[in-house]
Amino acid sequence: MFTGLTEDTGRVVSFHRRGEAGVLTVETALPTADCAIGDSIAVNGACLTVIETSGTTLTFDVSPESMSRTLIGKLGSGNRVNLERALRLGDRLGGHIVSGHVDCTGRLVRAEKLSGNHQLQFTLPPEHARYLVEKGSVTIDGISLTVNAVSRDGFSVNIIPHTYATTTLGTLKVGDSVNIESDIIGKYVERLTAPWKPERGLSMKTLAENGFI
Repeated sequence: MFTGLTEDTGRVVSFHRRGEAGVLTVETALPTADCAIGDSIAVNGACLTVIETSGTTLTFDVSPESMSRTLIGKLGSGNRVNLERALRLGDRLGGHIVSGHVDCTGRLVRAEKLSGNHQLQFTLPPEHARYLVEKGSVTIDGISLTVNAVSRDGFSVNIIPHTYATTTLGTLKVGDSVNIESDIIGKYVERLTAPWKPERGLSMKTLAENGFI
């Protein structure tokens, strides 16, 4: 579990494919001596498992699922990545609850500067956009952000100068793709309310007819 607050922007040393999977090595300013084999670290929002530490580098296995859902497989030597170690019991939850399980990828379609801030607009598949709500939370490349506005297939966010300068968001260009994880609460609500969807007999009309509204 993570918070979406980036601890370091590491540099990709190498990425090697192994069939449908891969192995990623990243150079970081994080204290690698405190990172044990088997630890979970979010790399651009994807929860990966440490399989080796050496000096200032961390190496991760990348599963076929992560390869298909995220942009990890497109990383190359020199690329910058947002890194966050897993949340410890008792830590402050400064961002929001982030699982590190990327839902889909989105694309930056508009970027503008306003009063020192940066407003970014992204598109994503409509089936994932439905989990986003105005003033709710979203994770973009591992960064916890507040949703400004939502459309059928997109959303916009405001980036303060600090976040823009200390994460990879400052390097994005229109047309670039990003990893996106929506707030997990919406997914659970949808799953739990599925038995009472309108096609199964419950609607605003039936609620009103029975005195619930």
